[in-house]
Amino acid sequence: MPPAPPTTLGPAERLLDAAATLFDREGIRAVGIDRVIASAGVARASLYAHYGSKDALVTAYLERADHNDLLRWQRAVRGLADDPLGRIRAAFELASSAARRRGYRGCLYLNAATEFPGPASPVAPVVAEHRARQRTAFRDALVQLGHPDPDETAARIQLVYDGGLAGSKAERSAEPIVRAAALAVALATGLFAESSAGLSTGLPT
Repeated sequence: MPPAPPTTLGPAERLLDAAATLFDREGIRAVGIDRVIASAGVARASLYAHYGSKDALVTAYLERADHNDLLRWQRAVRGLADDPLGRIRAAFELASSAARRRGYRGCLYLNAATEFPGPASPVAPVVAEHRARQRTAFRDALVQLGHPDPDETAARIQLVYDGGLAGSKAERSAEPIVRAAALAVALATGLFAESSAGLSTGLPT
């Protein structure tokens, strides 16, 4: 049977692929829409026909990234239903792999939120949904472990995760993510229980 002919991407997919490459490499605001159109090799009218605006294209870029990250997560935790610590570690292992793959550019969701601050920004809903799903995954693992305060500890593990990615970007190394994973496991297993309790009342909120 002869091989199937290669699939030709339509203008919408070509625009999204070009945007993803440029936004990921250079940042969203640094890339003008003319560069995306030129890189995609499509007419300007295609952008407005398929997306309507750069903001909508940015949203589509983040939504696709979030969808792909969810698929990677589902594959990573397959078979770990009875291993809650393994699922927590898996989040950091995926982050480490992504950092290497993307050239240590940090978390693309936090990068987007930094470039588009405020709750009314076009990226806010996608970033919020991504982070809420991640925090829920941490919380579910902590509940399974029998942790006495899964909600607060899930938020703290997510903060450690954010710090690991920020450190990875600054140092151009996956090592901060590896250290962050160790801290997350310590939080999950209660090794920081006493000091964490002090933090909850000793610092202003």
